[in-house]
Amino acid sequence: MSCVPPKRCYKELPVWVVEDHHDVVGHIYRAIASRHLPLKNIKMVHLDSHPDLLIPVNMSADTVFDKEKLLSELSIENWIMPMVYAGHVSCVAWLHPYWAQQITEGEHRMAVGRDSSTTTIRVTSKDNYFLSDGLYVSEKQLENSKPLRLNVVRVDPVKPSHGSLAENKSEEDTERWFAKRPRTECSQAGEASCSELLLRCTDTLQPAEGSNRTGSDGDGDGDGDGDEGSTSYVVKSISAFLSETEPYILDIDLDFFSCKNPFKELYTEEEYDILKELYNFRGPRPDADEEELDECVDRRVHQLEDLEAAFADLLEDDGEETVTRWARNPGMAPLAQLVSSLKSRNLCPDYEMVHQAGLTCDSVELPHHISTDEEIDRLISAVLLFLKALPKPTLVTMSRSSLDEYCPVEQVDSVQSRVLAVLESLYGPLDLHKDYENSSTETQDCQPQAS
Repeated sequence: MSCVPPKRCYKELPVWVVEDHHDVVGHIYRAIASRHLPLKNIKMVHLDSHPDLLIPVNMSADTVFDKEKLLSELSIENWIMPMVYAGHVSCVAWLHPYWAQQITEGEHRMAVGRDSSTTTIRVTSKDNYFLSDGLYVSEKQLENSKPLRLNVVRVDPVKPSHGSLAENKSEEDTERWFAKRPRTECSQAGEASCSELLLRCTDTLQPAEGSNRTGSDGDGDGDGDGDEGSTSYVVKSISAFLSETEPYILDIDLDFFSCKNPFKELYTEEEYDILKELYNFRGPRPDADEEELDECVDRRVHQLEDLEAAFADLLEDDGEETVTRWARNPGMAPLAQLVSSLKSRNLCPDYEMVHQAGLTCDSVELPHHISTDEEIDRLISAVLLFLKALPKPTLVTMSRSSLDEYCPVEQVDSVQSRVLAVLESLYGPLDLHKDYENSSTETQDCQPQAS
């Protein structure tokens, strides 16, 4: 049942731009406190190359009721689920580009609650995304559980032949439209320019090279009206739970448009292959019963605990004796080869960072797709098309994700300018807050985190 709509409305649409994605939570909480968002059952449309739906593994569930403590314990991959357990968020549409496939496409319903045995937050979803982090428990084991409806929806770029900006406008025009204009000029001219673009675009979206997608007729051209990735598919998927009158959050990570796996630049291909072998997740059978699921999670938790302990030990002493002792453990024989390779390039490897990289190597690798400028433009055109068909959001949150390099640093400013221009063309003048400018000096030496 929907919560009563908030009694207050923003004069201009607020857009909060942060660097690290979990920093949006504080801005969401302020909107709840000011009654612009309801206290319960908030809906979120989340554009990202990563689901961000993990859970702080060892965090007490009761932490969600202590705002300052909660904000201090969140990270880029786990900031949504604590808000679900707190009762604030009940529906999430994860809109992802074709190169991001961490969760099965379609609708998922699950319960998020307090594990009675560990007092931590856990989830009833049997998707490998949650199983591989040891986050699954049966519903009978949960206390104070909250329902979550998750829609996983792919968004494909518009076809070049059907009117993307890069195809239909000169480079000079595109730059002027997306980046060069001051806000006041965008407000006056944006609506006309946006309408012009929409007239050139069709409802058909198409993946770029590398997608496994095929159209309904099997030829891969994606011309079917309801094809996965098309505007009609995206709008239908979101409209299934988003009404015209309900408030919702539009959340955008700029790595939705171009995404790096920064760990691939830290380690050689051979080292990365060893990490995938060490951290490999062996999932349950598709028809697994509760006993097999529990055994799968228990096995995975022990595997990750052993690996964490091994790399913590290597931080103190990575001599031959320590390495040999850990390499004798089941499944950890490749550790010796990994340490040898790491030390050949750096006498003092950062083993904590190695473990963080390993945590991203389970059943599915972190997405890695550095888009061309033309493909970024086609994705932005796709976003413009489906946002045009949806109600106006109550609040927009945006993450740059550039200091940890998930969004390529050389592209992030351009992508941000273009996305903001589209938002302004659709919704009018924005109440824009560049929160990242206040904290960027403190995070210049930021290292990648597992996402």
